[in-house]
Amino acid sequence: MAKLVLSENVCLDGAIQDAVGMDGYDRGGWFTEMGADDYEAWAKVEYDEALGADALLMGRRTDGFFAAAGWNTREGAWADRLRVLPKYVVSSTIGETEWAGGTVLRGDVVAEVVKLKERYERDIVVYGSAQLARTLIDEGLVDQVRLTVHPFVLGDGEHFLDGIAARTPLQVVSTTAIGTNLTYLVYDVTRAQE
Repeated sequence: MAKLVLSENVCLDGAIQDAVGMDGYDRGGWFTEMGADDYEAWAKVEYDEALGADALLMGRRTDGFFAAAGWNTREGAWADRLRVLPKYVVSSTIGETEWAGGTVLRGDVVAEVVKLKERYERDIVVYGSAQLARTLIDEGLVDQVRLTVHPFVLGDGEHFLDGIAARTPLQVVSTTAIGTNLTYLVYDVTRAQE
């Protein structure tokens, strides 16, 4: 059975809003301010994550973001890997995905994700998709959370886990420096023994 992994870039205070500055948020664009060395180290972590994945799961807005950012035609090993991974987009409003090779999931998100976890063996990675991520945590479907923490405090805007319905215990798996200014945190979701 696959492990469902949330993989997110966050500021130190958990803020996620408008990371690349495309939405006009006055505190946005923080992701694009990392230096070249940090970006290169971060990209290696992300590429390795993609190599360990069997599929990607995301919401409609994240699907649109990746398409708008050119991932359908981008060159390089990382882009090639992401392009061949099956992509599942949870949406009740679109007929097809924007990112090439995607499948729209409709209906009961819990049932659909359970089927995906049973279908695959390795990681199913969720990029971005804050609303979907919250639902997946609330429904007890998340197995691991991976956060790349950027050295900014936005103090406002949307935060990664705003509105979680219940306390969710996590256990630290690892903490790693990425480049000179980023921190990579990996947590397993812990569940009561049945």
